[in-house]
Amino acid sequence: MTEIQLLDASREAASGYKVDASRGERNGRVSSEWFFRPDDERYLSLSELYGAVRGRSDRSRTRTVESATIRVEASREAPDRLTLALLGSEAPVAPTHWSFGQIASLIGVPASYLRQLPAPLAGINLQHGLLTHRAEQVKTLEVEDGRVELRAVTGPDYGRIYDHELVDAVRRIAGDGTGDTRWKVPGVLDWSTGIYNPCVDITKDTTTLYASDRDVFLFLVDDLNPIEAGRLPDGSPDLFFRGFYCWNSEVGAKTLGIASFYLRAVCQNRNLWGVEDFEEITIRHSKYAASRFAHQAAPALERFANSSPMPFVNGIRAARERIVARTDEDRTEFLRRKGFSKAETQKVIDTVLAEEGRKPESIFDFVQGITAVARDKPHQDARLDLEARAKKLLDRASRDP
Repeated sequence: MTEIQLLDASREAASGYKVDASRGERNGRVSSEWFFRPDDERYLSLSELYGAVRGRSDRSRTRTVESATIRVEASREAPDRLTLALLGSEAPVAPTHWSFGQIASLIGVPASYLRQLPAPLAGINLQHGLLTHRAEQVKTLEVEDGRVELRAVTGPDYGRIYDHELVDAVRRIAGDGTGDTRWKVPGVLDWSTGIYNPCVDITKDTTTLYASDRDVFLFLVDDLNPIEAGRLPDGSPDLFFRGFYCWNSEVGAKTLGIASFYLRAVCQNRNLWGVEDFEEITIRHSKYAASRFAHQAAPALERFANSSPMPFVNGIRAARERIVARTDEDRTEFLRRKGFSKAETQKVIDTVLAEEGRKPESIFDFVQGITAVARDKPHQDARLDLEARAKKLLDRASRDP
């Protein structure tokens, strides 16, 4: 029987852990966030991040107004800028780039077209659109920071979940995210040695805690407590770590979402390697979004953070132990029955042979081969399709051992 063992933090982590990042799936979501975030959107702790987004929320106000009562103003002193006069406001509010685009979208006018017009002419178009807006009402989010800015304009039923609510939910399980609990900003994989080092300094370049004026994104791992799920071909342990990332936008730029998974490593540019058992929850900012966050997303995050990894480990064990092919004919028939083309079937078998030194026999062998082939697919849809089919095989093996 395949040996399954849970390792604890007492194991010497300073020297790092030998991992096989060639297995499983590669996930580039965190890397994309890391690549595009400027320094002022990077935070070194959850406390720092929470303070920034909570302070912004405390300076904000939201209200529902009749769109026909909004007055668009173009000042002679600033002919290139527009402001909006809202009923009940003492001073005009300045739309941000994002909220300007939202207003244009609500009234059905391309924002790119309006931005090319002189402010007075753009203002006339906006004013006409607001006066004839069929929905009649809009919900605004305004913030005061030296001047009053209009951060968001949405429909009246928009269900806002504030960024600080998500960050606070993460803080309840992860503390500061700096190692004071088991959940922390990840370490770094050394590709030259295959050693994953969980103990690296948290800097602007390594952090995975982000927030902008439009959104918040967090990624944390439990990488001081590796999980051993079987052995690699060379006899060394196949190690995993738990991880999750979550995101939100209180201005309508994206949904709220939480993704949990097991992974083998995180590299310097924050790609996730060796990902298995990926699960995702998304919540649209509809009328009852806040209730869904409180009763579904936040508890799901806490359950994952505090749950035992044994269901995952047992699923891996079942997939390793379930032999489905002994001969070349068995291998071909197995993959063809699962919907793989002749070319895909041969590619999967050849990939396992090249990486493992033997042809696939177990469900786990086939899953690793399929995900390896998926990584080489240039088109995302094809890659995601193969990854989904691999996950389906793994899930079925854990349910029907």
